[in-house]
Amino acid sequence: MNPVSKDTILIVGHGSREDSGNQEIREFTSQWRARRPDWHIELCFIEFAPPEMNAALLDAARSSRRVLVVPLILNAAGHVKMEIPEAIEHARLACPQTEILLAPHLTACDPILKILKRRLRKAMNALDMPDPTSTGVVVLGRGSSDRGANGEMAKMARWLLEEGDHELVDLAFTGITWPRLEKVVQRQVTLGMRQIVVLPYYLYTGTLMQRIHRQVEHLRGQYPQVRFACSEHFGFENEIFELMDQRVEDLRAGVPDSRLPCDGCSYREIAHDLGHGHSHAHTHEVHVHPHHDHAEAQPA
Repeated sequence: MNPVSKDTILIVGHGSREDSGNQEIREFTSQWRARRPDWHIELCFIEFAPPEMNAALLDAARSSRRVLVVPLILNAAGHVKMEIPEAIEHARLACPQTEILLAPHLTACDPILKILKRRLRKAMNALDMPDPTSTGVVVLGRGSSDRGANGEMAKMARWLLEEGDHELVDLAFTGITWPRLEKVVQRQVTLGMRQIVVLPYYLYTGTLMQRIHRQVEHLRGQYPQVRFACSEHFGFENEIFELMDQRVEDLRAGVPDSRLPCDGCSYREIAHDLGHGHSHAHTHEVHVHPHHDHAEAQPA
C-alpha cells in the first residue's frame, strides 16, 4: 500500500477544446513542480481534457491527509463559484478523513496588472512608441453572465487607465456579454485614436485566442488608417507562479480570506437547485443573491 502523503496541491484548469491550451497548462504544471520540488503538485481540468476534476479530487483525497485546491483561473464565474465547490463537497463526503481546502482564483490584483502593463509597454514598442493620448487600449476577455467576473475585468481596465497616460482604456468581451471588440474599436476610431492596442485577458491559448488574432487582422483591413497591435496571452509569466505560490502558502498558514468564500456557502446550493448562477456580491453576514443564468463564455 502506498504511504499517504501529507499534502497534495491540486491545480484546477478550465480545459480547452484546443489541446494546445491544455498542453500549456500541463507545461505550467511541470514548471511549477520544478520551482517547488518539495511540493506534491497534481493537475486536473474542469472540462474538455483529462484528468477530470471529480476523479482527480477523489484520487488526491484518498492518497493525502490534506488537499489544497488551487484554481488556475483568472475570473470567478460559475465554474469557480459552483462546480469546483460541488466537486469538493463530493470528495469530502467520500473521504471524510481528508481535509480539502479551496483557494480563490487568481483574481483582479496588482500582479495581474503588472503583466498587463508589461504587455502594453511591449505593444507600444512594437508601434514605435506613439503618443499614448492618441493610442487606444482595449482589454479583451472572456465574457460571463456573472457580473462579478465581468466586474473584475472592469477593475483591471480602470487600474490600467489610472496608472498610465492613455486617455482611452476600454473593456470588450469575446462572448456572452457586451461590448464586443468591433464596437469598441469603432468607438475609439471615431474618437480619433490613430493606434489601438488589444490586450487579451487570457491565461493560455485556445480557440478564443485564435479568434482574437483573426479579428484583429479583419480590423486592420477595415481601418487601414489605424495601426493595431495585439499582445499574447499571459502564459508563463513569473507573477502567475508567484500568485499560485501565495495561494498555497496562505492556505497552509490559515491566513484570513485565504479560502474561496463560495466553498460551503448554502446560497450557492440554493442557486444551483434553482438553476441559477451564483453571484457572491455579498458578505456572509448579509447575503444578496441576484439570480443570473448559469452561463459563461466558450472555453478557450
